Amino acid sequence: MLCGGKKSYFVAAVCIIILTSMVTLSYLRLQRFSHLPKIIQEGSRCRGKTTNSTITALKDNRTFIISPYFDDRESKVTRVIGIVHHEDVKQLYCWFCCPPDGKIYVSKAKIDVHSDRFGFPYGAADIVCLEPENCDPTHVSIHQSPRGNIDQLPRFEIKNRKAETFSVDFTVCISAMFGNYNNVLQFIQSMEMYKILGVQKVVIYKNNCSHLMEEVLKFYVEEGTVEIIPWPINSHLKVSSKWHFMQDGTHIGYYGQITALNDCIYRNMQRSKFVVLNDADEIILPLKHPDWKSMMSSLQEQNPGTGIFLFENHIFPETVSTHMFNISSWNTVPGVNILQHVHREPDRKDVFNPKKMIIDPRKVIQTSVHSVLRAYGNSVNVPMDVALIYHCRVPLQGNLPRESLIRDTTLWRYNLSLVMNVNKVLYQTVL
Repeated sequence: MLCGGKKSYFVAAVCIIILTSMVTLSYLRLQRFSHLPKIIQEGSRCRGKTTNSTITALKDNRTFIISPYFDDRESKVTRVIGIVHHEDVKQLYCWFCCPPDGKIYVSKAKIDVHSDRFGFPYGAADIVCLEPENCDPTHVSIHQSPRGNIDQLPRFEIKNRKAETFSVDFTVCISAMFGNYNNVLQFIQSMEMYKILGVQKVVIYKNNCSHLMEEVLKFYVEEGTVEIIPWPINSHLKVSSKWHFMQDGTHIGYYGQITALNDCIYRNMQRSKFVVLNDADEIILPLKHPDWKSMMSSLQEQNPGTGIFLFENHIFPETVSTHMFNISSWNTVPGVNILQHVHREPDRKDVFNPKKMIIDPRKVIQTSVHSVLRAYGNSVNVPMDVALIYHCRVPLQGNLPRESLIRDTTLWRYNLSLVMNVNKVLYQTVL
């Protein structure tokens, strides 16, 4: 009797497992089916106004579209980089118009709000839609409903549709230049250091800056080094200059920095071998190599399959200076002279030392500021004897006496080229 009872329980358990599996599979099939593109109109012309704005608000005023990108690394999808309210935005649809027959397909979007919101109600989001199998749409509209009039919806060009060969080795992404930015001298020095180290392109998401800074940016744009992405995020949301939510009624942190970084990765996915994610006052300084190209070649050789390289941040306080490189003509230029700041703070015990990154953009799905959230490749922490981030800013350990700081003159290895190149830019822009 006991054995018979055990057998009955076993059969029942197996039945329950099979039934649960069938229900789960059916649910997953239905979910996938619900996201498949469906024809809602035929014979229409692909209409609607194509928007050229960097940030476009949808009618719900809870969803903001930055840009759509074609992504076929897993399946044929359009991945729209956007900003959404993490609770209020429940469903969105991609409206694809397929030339030349004008069939309009609608796909239900998967809304993937990035995990690093840091408490703010709005966050970076991937709005991902399966594309129609039998066409390669060049534009998409985003709507809260699968029904409506496509003529009334803004259209967005789907970038990265055509495969390209790399036009540059290194692109630096600088997110959210704001606060009437006027650190002109340090900005020029950083730009010239980037170029010495092997950078061909710097992408800047510009909210605002001083008139003098505008002149410098104009010079670098005309030179072909800088690409400016207008970033009027405070026209749409209450922005915070802090990275974490302070219960102060703001909507999104640090001028939407995380969204800008993700957009920059996808924007440069097909045109740059590497993308560097750091701020304008940060320079990744190689210690064993003369430039980034030789450094990254060595790091990739030592770490096959790695797509994310993380570098330690080290503070060189602008309050501690040396009399060296006191160049008189530079004294009239607003900003910090990094050549005079070669003392770095020691590491603090039990305090997280943030990192910045050089990445292979094709291996990254989502990024935060100091780490990648989702990726295909491995991550590696680059040892400090290989490279470190020179970060010249206000001190974090302001009470330390000078003798407790570490003298580090790595930057001076580049002083001849740097001084000459900075002078050339200053004489063409500021002086």
